[in-house]
Amino acid sequence: MSISIEQQIPTGTWTVDAVHSTALFSVDHAAVGTFRGQFRKIDGGIEDGVLRGEVSLESLDVFDDNLKGHLLSPDFFDAERNPKLTFASTGVRVDGEHVVVEGDFTLRGVTKRVEATGTINGPLDLGDYGGTKLGIDLETSIDRTEFGLNWNAPLAGGKRMLGDDVTLSVHLELVPAEA
Repeated sequence: MSISIEQQIPTGTWTVDAVHSTALFSVDHAAVGTFRGQFRKIDGGIEDGVLRGEVSLESLDVFDDNLKGHLLSPDFFDAERNPKLTFASTGVRVDGEHVVVEGDFTLRGVTKRVEATGTINGPLDLGDYGGTKLGIDLETSIDRTEFGLNWNAPLAGGKRMLGDDVTLSVHLELVPAEA
């Protein structure tokens, strides 16, 4: 079976299927590994060709309540004053086999233009297995310090506890708004 891959944001209104969508982040940790976390609550969709999304910081999942508390504190996300991460696309273009989505990303009240690369799959009618779906996978990297996430700790040999570059990945399944 062949699946059609369309490299553009489809027309119409689509909403995020939160059960089948994820928002992840990763950052160099302790100069020896990669720390990963995810957010469980994703809202958003596509309207008039614009991809919008927001992530509730309270839905942060890092498998340790003490660490979650520290990440939500003013040292990192400052979730009390800034409870959500948001994104709104400003442009989409095809680059070979990939789609490039440019947009405004807001974290801790700071908005910066970012460019994410990935794929758009569908729309595809899954029939009894969920109706019509659209898949979007995007990844970008940001410098966390540009958004005020400056906490760090020195390690032996001049190393630091955390890297500045953070990889953000979103894996979205969307359904037509009327579904």
